[in-house]
Amino acid sequence: MERIRRFFHERQAELIIGGLIFTLVVLFFGPNIFVTIKEGEAGVMYLRFFGGTVRDKIYGEGLHVVWPWDKLRVYNVRVQETRRTVEVLDNTGLQFRLNVSIRYHPDYIVLPLLHQRVGPEYLDKVVIPEVEGVLRTMAGTLDARGLYSNEHEVLAKIVSESMSQTADKYIVIDDVIIRSIELPEPIRLAIQKKREEEQLAEAYTYRLQREEDEAKRKVVEAKGTKDANDIVSSSLSSNILKWRGIEATMALSVSTNAKVIVIGNGPQGLPIILGSDK
Repeated sequence: MERIRRFFHERQAELIIGGLIFTLVVLFFGPNIFVTIKEGEAGVMYLRFFGGTVRDKIYGEGLHVVWPWDKLRVYNVRVQETRRTVEVLDNTGLQFRLNVSIRYHPDYIVLPLLHQRVGPEYLDKVVIPEVEGVLRTMAGTLDARGLYSNEHEVLAKIVSESMSQTADKYIVIDDVIIRSIELPEPIRLAIQKKREEEQLAEAYTYRLQREEDEAKRKVVEAKGTKDANDIVSSSLSSNILKWRGIEATMALSVSTNAKVIVIGNGPQGLPIILGSDK
């Protein structure tokens, strides 16, 4: 019985020690053994003893169990944004700054290749250098004033060129936004003054055009009035005027109002009948 009791005590001690060792192993290697990939993330597995980076499988969202000697690298595959200030030179040698916002994300389909050939530091290794290179190249072909005035056209070229430069590096550039352009103060004031003068010139041209249109309208109106008077004049005669006078006199004579009749309005004239209200 004593041997049996001793045997169970020994086994119990071994189980306790084994449990403690297992607990310590789990606590020490736990973060590497139990890896949770959150929403908007994806994982790439590295097998230390079986071929290195797994290129034919991308690990999706959820809990994954990994051997302690292997490693599951988690990437953010959502659209991300970084802001940078880039100093560039235009084609005249003028230095100015572009404050830009870059929106990018890893190409999900080739994520293992990105991990193997570029690594997690792809933002600093690829995205920023490539976009800055495109910005400097584009700015070097333009005058700073032209860049300031035609920002949208330049932006379209920058986005297109940035996408083509990073396409073979397993990264997608979604957009490059020029947030602001910082020109030297004298240049900025000169451009602002030029714009104000252009707006004044446009307003002056508009007023001149409006006055010309009004003058044309008055000419047309005057011509119409003249033509109408000519037509009326050509249709009038002394007999017609007398007849109209007789009609008017008859209309007054039948009126119920009191009247004053003036006789002797010329040898050919009609009596003048002046009416007054009762």
